[in-house]
This record gives sequence, C-alpha cells and structure tokens, in this order.
Amino acid sequence: MGGKTLDSILKNCPKNQIIGDNLIRAWTKINSSKYEKIVCSISGGSDSDILLDICVKCDKDNKIDYVWFDTGLEYQATKNHLKYLEKQYGIEIKPYRAIKPIPVSCRQYGQPFLSKQVSEFMSRLQRHQFKWEDKSFDKLNLEYPNCKSALEWWCGNKGYGSRFNIEQNKYLKEFIIENPPSFKISNKCCQYAKKDLLYKLLEEYGYDLSIVGIRKAEGGVRATAYKSCFDENGEVKKHTYDNYRPLFWYKNADKEAYENNYGVTHSKCYTEYGLKRTGCAGCPFGRDFEQELEVIEKYEPKLFVAVNNIFGDSYKYTRKYREFCKEMDENK
Repeated sequence: MGGKTLDSILKNCPKNQIIGDNLIRAWTKINSSKYEKIVCSISGGSDSDILLDICVKCDKDNKIDYVWFDTGLEYQATKNHLKYLEKQYGIEIKPYRAIKPIPVSCRQYGQPFLSKQVSEFMSRLQRHQFKWEDKSFDKLNLEYPNCKSALEWWCGNKGYGSRFNIEQNKYLKEFIIENPPSFKISNKCCQYAKKDLLYKLLEEYGYDLSIVGIRKAEGGVRATAYKSCFDENGEVKKHTYDNYRPLFWYKNADKEAYENNYGVTHSKCYTEYGLKRTGCAGCPFGRDFEQELEVIEKYEPKLFVAVNNIFGDSYKYTRKYREFCKEMDENK
C-alpha cells in the first residue's frame, strides 16, 4: 500500500465534484500530522463499503484501525462480507462485541418502537409510571414533576412544527391513549451496541480521529445531529478526539457514481437478498421492517426466529398502530 499520492488517486477519479472534493479532503485529514491514531467504524453496509474504499485509498501511512461492532443481531451475509473485505484490501477489521448485545439490552431496558426519538420519550414516561392521559401540560407537570421534556413531547409543547412533538407521528397520541403499551420501550439497544462501545475504544486506545460513514441524505437522528463532515474536540472522559464523516455530503447519485467508477462490491444483503439498506437485522425502527422480515425468513431463517423473539412485542404494537392510522384516515 506504500507509494500512494493524492495525484495518483485523483487521476482515476470520476468527473464528480462531490467525489473529487471528498477525496482531497479525506487525504488531507487522514494524513494530517495532527493524527497519529485513527479508528474507522465499518458496518458491512453499502455506505460503509465506500467509506472503507476511500480510507484505504487515502491512508498512505496505514494509520487507520478498522473496527466492526457485533451487536449480537447481525446477518451472516454481513459477517461473510467483512471477511471478503479483509482479503480484498489486505486489512484487518477487528470485531468488538457490544457492551450489551441487543438481545440483552432489549430484555433489560425494553424494545425499540417507531423511532429513536419516540422510544426515548416513551421510555422516560414509562419510568415515571405515566398513565398515558390526555391532560394539559401544566396538570401533568404537577403529577410528574421530574419528566418535563417527555411531557412536553406528549403535549406538543416543543414549539409549532417541532420534530420533538408527538404530532410528528400521525395519530400516535390517540393510538397510545386507546392502546397503552404493555411492554417496556427503549432505545438503549443502539447506545450499548455501538455508541458507548466506540467511546470505550476512543478512550482505551487513545484514538485522536474517529471516522464513521454517516450521510446527511440518509436522514434520521444521526444525520441531523451534524452540520458538516467534520468537528473537533469531542471528549470522552478526559480524552479528546476529532470526528470525520467522509460520506456526509454524498447523495445517492454520488454513491452510485463512486461504486461504478471504482467497482465497489456490496454484500449479498444487497446483491442477493434485495435489501436497500442494512443495520441491526429486523430493527423495528425501519419503515420497511415487514419486507425485511420476509427477506430474513427466506434467506436466514435462524435469524428470523431470533428477531421475532427479541422484537416481537414491538412488531405487534407497530402493526396495530399502522392499522389504527389506516382506520382513522378512512373514517375522516
């Protein structure tokens, strides 16, 4: 991998300004003398495949350690693909077991429902034995004085049009009042499977740059939390580090252009199973989780049994909510 130069990389770059600018920036960041130890989180998904290709191209001194977080709920196709990537690029992708694997986290804290934001607020309310009542914020705040932010979400008090109001999910409040959840809801599975594990590695190994494959165009809480591809002075305990997101400005067309130009190969989750995106298998946060379940049942039947055991209550509740929305629309 020695002898790399920026000119040699740009020589084969497609005529795409986003990709060209991105490769220059990636080269500059990765090879900066400011960074001695760099960690790059690889997932085995399609964005991650491009991220890895960029990093390997630009890392002239082989400073980057590649890591993969085993959440305890992964496609076998993803695991096989990671082995392929190691062989293809001549690198090691170090696996790390989740601090609390998803099955453990869901048993202990609750199952994810609808979105990270919804799950977080519902979890807070459940911890205060909330009765899912349709009362004013002032009255509820007197009854549950230590739950202000979640109550503001429930009452729509976050400001007009705020994505932190329950109204962002159509008929959700009406549904919950009529159908209070009978199981614990939480988004902790994401935290203990990936987020906290990365923080642990940053602290223990003293990495001064963390590289991840977040794209603004993919939306969601992760993407909207950032304004640019780079930020400085992240801190975990007393250790400081910078964050770099090489794919941040990539849109789907840029991804396709990169894949076609450099011959990036994706896992069977995409090429055979037909999935459009991967993450934690069968995650209830996915809008198309029903289609994903069909794929899992067909191609990885053991995993199908596992995800239904772990997320079964959330699947049933989500289906009930969707049916409720359909009935409400029909009865307008």
